[in-house]
Amino acid sequence: MTDGVNKFIENELGDAWDSFHNWLYCICVVTFDLELGQALESIYPRHVTLTKEEISNVCYLAFPDSNSGCMGDTNFIIRLQNNQGTRNLKSEYKHYNSKCPTALQVDGSYYWGYVYFRQVKDISLPRGYFQKSVVMLSFLPFNNLFSKICSYIAPEYFENGEVTLEAVCYNIERWPRPMPGATLNLPLLGSVFQTFIPLATSSNSTLALLSEPGDNQIQTHVEDLNLFEILQPVLSHIHLLWELVIVCEPIVVLASSPTHCSSMVLALTRLICPLQFCGDYRPYFTIHDSEFKQFTSKAQGPPPVILGVTNPFFGKTLHHWPHTIRLSDDLTHSQKYKLKKTAPTRMIDNTPGIYTAYKPFLHKDKNIIKKLLSGVNSKRPYEVQTAILRRHLLELTQSFMIPLERYIASLMPLQRSISPFKAPPSPLPFNPDHFFATLDSAGPQLTLNNTGIKGDWTGLYRKFFRSPNFKAWFNARYSDLTLKLQALQTEALSNADLKDWVQGRPEVEVVDMVLRLRNKITKCEQHDIPVHDSIKEKLNHRLDEIVTALPDDLKNILQVS
Repeated sequence: MTDGVNKFIENELGDAWDSFHNWLYCICVVTFDLELGQALESIYPRHVTLTKEEISNVCYLAFPDSNSGCMGDTNFIIRLQNNQGTRNLKSEYKHYNSKCPTALQVDGSYYWGYVYFRQVKDISLPRGYFQKSVVMLSFLPFNNLFSKICSYIAPEYFENGEVTLEAVCYNIERWPRPMPGATLNLPLLGSVFQTFIPLATSSNSTLALLSEPGDNQIQTHVEDLNLFEILQPVLSHIHLLWELVIVCEPIVVLASSPTHCSSMVLALTRLICPLQFCGDYRPYFTIHDSEFKQFTSKAQGPPPVILGVTNPFFGKTLHHWPHTIRLSDDLTHSQKYKLKKTAPTRMIDNTPGIYTAYKPFLHKDKNIIKKLLSGVNSKRPYEVQTAILRRHLLELTQSFMIPLERYIASLMPLQRSISPFKAPPSPLPFNPDHFFATLDSAGPQLTLNNTGIKGDWTGLYRKFFRSPNFKAWFNARYSDLTLKLQALQTEALSNADLKDWVQGRPEVEVVDMVLRLRNKITKCEQHDIPVHDSIKEKLNHRLDEIVTALPDDLKNILQVS
């Protein structure tokens, strides 16, 4: 496609590229330049801009950073900081986030990157190798869908050149917007990807497909990690890893391939679903990253981050990190990793395993491990094994969080403390000692009696309270309580007899009430206060009642007719 045709398309679409950005931010092509090293060759659509730091990070993350060579084609996932703030973030994502599960929500601080790297011998090139990557950047964590799409379009691009990626952009521009709860058909280069984005309230994340797939139809989940396949080598230590993740301990995953380390990092963050992992995590990270010094600093100590790395140099630079998972090159998963109960202060031992001095607060559930291992012997399908593992981890996380959910609900002030004529009360403060006092009668042991998981729950909660996971969860729940109190106070105001209240009131109080009502109505219309439409109508009616009782001169001051 000529530049003239390309410019014509862009001019014709104008702001319509907004539809493309509902799904992707851009598509980058990274190549190896003899003078520059890894360099950005092109970006699609043409109008998209990245900062110098973002370009540098994308370029280095687009190629494997290891001694393995990674010949042929390699697929992996990256996550990097968005240095442009929220100005390049779609406003529609706010509505999307309110409908989808936490694991699929947009975090505007980061881009997700889906990488397809090809390295093959080519004697016609100066280095003797063809080395190039296609990288799809998005704010949506659709790891399965976008990985498959990238694997679909990259070979076409390597074969046919830039006309392929221009056609891809044009196709994506015509896609429907991402809608949780809907089956979506996404035409792309002659095929149709059919997918389903689950709702936050749905317990079933399977595809709700409308029909049997046609010859050109590709059905795929937006996010579908095979947890059991990834975690099988560390299965006997799954409860230790669950603890490390829920309290946001720093973990480094060292592998020979970015495919392996990125899969393991993503699997670790999913161990605590439906609780959202709120520490930082980078499925694949290199020594050239702009945050390398921050993550490797010994002065400040390791941050709450899960890093996936391939360069052996990290074995030395991250020796002060308390927890390391060394992955094997063996992909058969027949090997079971041993637990090395020492901190990886001297990474001389290169054997696969989990290196940590962490002492778990809880005992492991041997029954679930036996059940899964027996499934290996009986050749139980991975999909079934993953479902069993997910259910167990879900029950474990929910049992841990239910006492907290109950306690946070108890922080709600009594209904009688809500007055239509006063500001809504605040939720009661969180008191750890009051929470611990509830554990004997409402602790996790009540729902985990049959699993054999016992231990120092109080100690684990204390450590959890110092983690980003707790802070994010608590802030969200506290905000929910605050909004609920505002909604209850707004409802009380809508039912108040303001006709009677206004009698004999000083004008300053009446004016203040008019302004408060207007403010409430505005917040309700902007959905800042979650109330039914009937409450908004009542508020408008109350406002009219007060205005009717005002003298004309005051009406004029308030610009009310």
